[in-house]
Amino acid sequence: MNTALLTDHYELTMLQAALTGGTAHRRAVFEVFARRLPAGRRYGLVAGTGRILDAIENFRFGTRELEFLRDVVDRRTHDFLAGFRFSGDIYGYREGETYFPGSPILVVEGTFAEAVLLETVVLSILNHDCAIASAAGRMTHAAGDRPIIEMGSRRTHEQAAVAAARAAYLCGFGSTSNLMAGLRYGVPTAGTAAHAFTLLHDSERAAFGSQLASLGNGTTLLVDTYDVAEAVRTAVELAGPELGAVRIDSGDLGPVAVEVRNLLDSLGAHRTRIIVTGDLDEFAIAGLASAPVDGYGVGTSLVTGSGAPTANLVYKLVTRDDATGTARPVAKRSVGKPSKGGRKWAYRELRDGTATAELVTLAPAEDAGRPLLTPLVRDGEIVGREPLADARARVRASLTELPPIAHSLSPGDPSIPTIFK
Repeated sequence: MNTALLTDHYELTMLQAALTGGTAHRRAVFEVFARRLPAGRRYGLVAGTGRILDAIENFRFGTRELEFLRDVVDRRTHDFLAGFRFSGDIYGYREGETYFPGSPILVVEGTFAEAVLLETVVLSILNHDCAIASAAGRMTHAAGDRPIIEMGSRRTHEQAAVAAARAAYLCGFGSTSNLMAGLRYGVPTAGTAAHAFTLLHDSERAAFGSQLASLGNGTTLLVDTYDVAEAVRTAVELAGPELGAVRIDSGDLGPVAVEVRNLLDSLGAHRTRIIVTGDLDEFAIAGLASAPVDGYGVGTSLVTGSGAPTANLVYKLVTRDDATGTARPVAKRSVGKPSKGGRKWAYRELRDGTATAELVTLAPAEDAGRPLLTPLVRDGEIVGREPLADARARVRASLTELPPIAHSLSPGDPSIPTIFK
């Protein structure tokens, strides 16, 4: 998909004025960072980098886009856009890496003209995907070894649903209900039936029979349409002890799961799993840790970032050339929204394998810790693509690296400090 118009009008306003003023081709460095994490969160997780690389590769002003912009910008700007190709360098934290306030998770180097055009699409992707990933990381940690299915497609924008499924899978969810995420990103898909399927039939027995005949005894039967206990008995009677799973979507899930487990065991269905769904978030999942639950389905809370639907990331100019071609650090000083000038490098300080600080420096530093910024784009060419499986592995390693307090769900400060040197 052409991504050139996934941008704000004011990016083109600035470009046009800079072209007129002769400053558009000055070298510039922009950085993406969060001034703060969502209230009470102890870390953030980077996601969306792969989608950004796809967006940059497809950031082209074609015939249709240029025709639309003919009355939006002047002729000079129109001609510039017609030949636009990003030719700069981009460095960033890898997907699945944790981040903290001030972490320069993306560094864009190029002319002002080409770097400023990427601001909106970069922030759109990172703010959404990092918010979803940060919530998903908390959920998967709360779930422990129990799998989670992402099932929030009906609770968000149709394209956001695809991105959310990707971010959730990156952070440890086992599968998604979203078929486009399966096609586009290779995320495993799963799904059985809703209450409407049961209500369609003349009886719950008939509904279960149809599903078992079609999908086999390993399917998951939804047992809370009418009476849970009666539905469990009917399910085991029809499928036998090899019934794959039952799903509970309502009620007080912990006590209901205990009752269902006891009933399944009494009927000889010892290996039938119990899946719970219904407005779950990381707190509800943690509260079910001692319940006889085998897996979770999470929807609304996941696709809305569990109360933090944006990561509050900003894209700020930190260095620009002056009229003589000399690089100068620049920074905002506005109240409540300050930034720190100068191009940054970032390192994770470790002690015995545990993170103790995020070090952000104004020059490369030897022995400062584990380097966090890696090349993603060099001279306009994508160099940083990686398989989603690599990012999934990085999430596990990155979260394990954090101190234990990072995984507390109680409100608190970031689990390690950010130190600027």
